[in-house]
Amino acid sequence: MLEDQPCLVSRDYPMSCDREGNNNWHINYRPEKNEAHHSKRPLETNGDDEEEHIVKKPSLSVSDPIPTDQSDSQQSDSQRHAGDNSDSTSLIGAIGKDNSISCLIRCSRADYGAIASLNRNFRSLVRSGALYKLRRQNGVVEHWVYFACQLLEWEAFDPARRRWMHVPRMNPNDCFIFADKESLAVGTELLVFGRDLMSHVIYRYSLLTNKWTTGMTMNGPRCLFGSASLGQLAILAGGCDSLGNILSSAEMYDSETGEWKTLPSMNKRRKMCSGVFMDGKFYVVGGIGGLDSKLLTCGEEYDLVTGAWTEIPNMSPVCGGAAARDNEPPVTSEAPPLIAVVGNELYAADYADMEVRRYDKGRGEWVTIGRLPERADSTYGWGLAFRACGDRLIVIGGPRNSGEGFIEVNAWAPGEGGPPRWELLGRKRSGSFVYNCAVMGC
Repeated sequence: MLEDQPCLVSRDYPMSCDREGNNNWHINYRPEKNEAHHSKRPLETNGDDEEEHIVKKPSLSVSDPIPTDQSDSQQSDSQRHAGDNSDSTSLIGAIGKDNSISCLIRCSRADYGAIASLNRNFRSLVRSGALYKLRRQNGVVEHWVYFACQLLEWEAFDPARRRWMHVPRMNPNDCFIFADKESLAVGTELLVFGRDLMSHVIYRYSLLTNKWTTGMTMNGPRCLFGSASLGQLAILAGGCDSLGNILSSAEMYDSETGEWKTLPSMNKRRKMCSGVFMDGKFYVVGGIGGLDSKLLTCGEEYDLVTGAWTEIPNMSPVCGGAAARDNEPPVTSEAPPLIAVVGNELYAADYADMEVRRYDKGRGEWVTIGRLPERADSTYGWGLAFRACGDRLIVIGGPRNSGEGFIEVNAWAPGEGGPPRWELLGRKRSGSFVYNCAVMGC
């Protein structure tokens, strides 16, 4: 069992494991010195079939040379472990490089820190990101949930092993702390978008280095946009510029090259919208637009092959229950649509009636299929995370008014059929308001 496993510590990926209740483990990443948030965007990873027609880069082969680590090449022989293999083309000598990598890509990435400490070539594969490219090409994907219940403190949750992990603390200025923020996970990066003193700013957390950096900029800086990712690609659409103007523009980001590409503009300007990938296309749903800042009920579909946007009427899952009618808030008070895609089906969380809906693509309408978890409280949709996590929908939230101070992660696999039956994956003491949330699949 997991609790009988030793805790392996890597020199390059420091962590400590603290056991928590319910036989779960808590992994604390310890940041190095001098390491340098409300979000509403789902991450959608729909498998290699949908990536092939988008990503047109040469495939990485297990026969390619292993990336070298300069720090390792400078080590003297006396500093190297006896277990390090001096042959730069080998990993586990007894089974060969190809078989070694085939085994590594099927290991949980939760173990990569320990694996990296065993062999300098393992370490080079992990640090360079080559191992994650091979995982994606072979259809090996793990999904971890990253969320913040405190303004600068991010945590990760591994739903397979049910482990909580601390992410190094961000170190921005006061203006960024209190500004609106969006988050997005793409490739092996977690991006947090906000405002600095005079401009928009992006903080990037790298899974490869376990550090935050800043300095990246998009072609058209924005906030309050809709976004989603597919593999190493992400699309951001709409939002507001630095003067508060609502935008119709869109951009694509490639996390492997670090490049931003301007896309054709949408048919409508919109902010506070949501984005998903479905059937190999990007969709932006709902939001606020127009000169009178009206709530938009339409969505738009972006075809990555043709580069064209198509407007889709009545695609936004507007809350229409009794709670929404009796206590109608201003449109700017409501959270963007809480939507997620699993198995190329679009789902939504109706916070007003605590229901889950599914979008009928054939008829173009929303159908109620069941209930949200009992403790999934929110304030007009704010503070509640509703995301896709592999083949499951997850809901992260906690009670608002009980003062109990805990957060829960609940999951349901729509492929099982029937109404939602939520499984509690994890629970811990924390703030119960989720400021930001993103799912990283790699």
